[in-house]
Amino acid sequence: MTFEEKPEGNGSLVDENQLDLSAKHQANGKPGASGRAKLPARQEANTKSGLPRKSLSTYTWQEIQRHNQETDQWLVINRKVYDVTGWADRHPGGRLVLNHCAGEDTTDVFRAMHPDPDIVRLYLKPLLIGELAPEEPNQERNKNSQLVEDFQELRRTLETMNMFSANLRFFFLHLAQAQGSFLQHDMGHLSIFKKSKWNRLMQIFLMGHLKGLSAKWWNNRHFQHHVKPNIYPKDPDIDVGPLFVIGDLQPVKYGKNKIKFINYEKQHLYFCTVGAALLMPVYFNLDSIRAMYCRRYWEDIAWVSSFYIRYFITFGPFYGIFGTLVLIYLVKLLESPWIAYVTQVSHIPMKMNTEENQDWFSSQVLATCNVEQSFFNDWFTGHLNFQIEHHLFPTMPRHNYHKVAPLVKSLCAKHGLPYVNKPILKAFGDIIRALKKSAALWMDAYYSHPET
Repeated sequence: MTFEEKPEGNGSLVDENQLDLSAKHQANGKPGASGRAKLPARQEANTKSGLPRKSLSTYTWQEIQRHNQETDQWLVINRKVYDVTGWADRHPGGRLVLNHCAGEDTTDVFRAMHPDPDIVRLYLKPLLIGELAPEEPNQERNKNSQLVEDFQELRRTLETMNMFSANLRFFFLHLAQAQGSFLQHDMGHLSIFKKSKWNRLMQIFLMGHLKGLSAKWWNNRHFQHHVKPNIYPKDPDIDVGPLFVIGDLQPVKYGKNKIKFINYEKQHLYFCTVGAALLMPVYFNLDSIRAMYCRRYWEDIAWVSSFYIRYFITFGPFYGIFGTLVLIYLVKLLESPWIAYVTQVSHIPMKMNTEENQDWFSSQVLATCNVEQSFFNDWFTGHLNFQIEHHLFPTMPRHNYHKVAPLVKSLCAKHGLPYVNKPILKAFGDIIRALKKSAALWMDAYYSHPET
């Protein structure tokens, strides 16, 4: 979610180079007519007149929270108010990430998702429209201000401890072990190399050439999941209908509306036998192709095409066209259950709800859980058994998660939040138990309510 190059200029609010928001940063890959963000009238007037900082407008939280629509998006970062409406379509992490956070304080979200926020702040300057009124608190009044301050202090401590510095030998070792899924995931969070362009090139190579999937498609989905985990309808990872009904809300909604695409009473069996196996070769592939075609991701199309070309050149002479396609499918089929279980153990059994606008720390801790540390668990999950730490600090190299876990657990205990840490077999079993619980809710709603 960072930008590829640091803009040059004198750093003023109206620096022309800062206003030149290049088309290469657009999420949809389409250059605009001028390559510049369209600024709202208030911003344009402020930038043209060169108003000093003290003349910036001040706003209350009540005013800011009204600007939470797709066509009207304001964000608050470190008490500064930004109108990102015109910039949303150019956001490298996808426009929906901004839309999901509109009208909120996003200080911790911004810091968590950007490994080099100083660069991004230069692009924010033309979008600045004001600041919080002096009498307003740093966050919305419903948030636990002490918890927010404690978490921000924890992050500063971890930065001082160099916990965000990567050990490249660790990642080269995983590359040698052919763990491309983990590496492309890390490159998406831009936590390995300091220069974002190298992260981007490495990720698109791993995702497109080695795995045959769109990097932009993955990032747009995955960043939404990180920003709003287990939140309906903002987290695409829990939007698995009509194949499954999960959580407490979706099953009741489907049941009351008499929706029955499959027999959800048996969905835990479908997940074990069909769902996990078809996640990669069918669902992910089709959704990736759809996104590339509809959004014209030409670069991703080229890289994904190179994946299939490589397979046909290598295996075509031996197995023919049909045999090579079967081989591709089988490879993805073998990988799919592993991906499904490693990713879903931390989320399906956890709380799912509609937007509650919680602070960053609470929203991540309540929606995720860990799998206990062991040599096997660390290797099998690629250190993503520390999902709580990963969600709190997405740009932290995963080899440091076990080091920061005790500090996170201590902060949870201080503020009365659960820090869930399970044995791996129990975590796998909890997926099945959660699916059965949701199925029971669906059945109760489906058979208890008359058709309307």
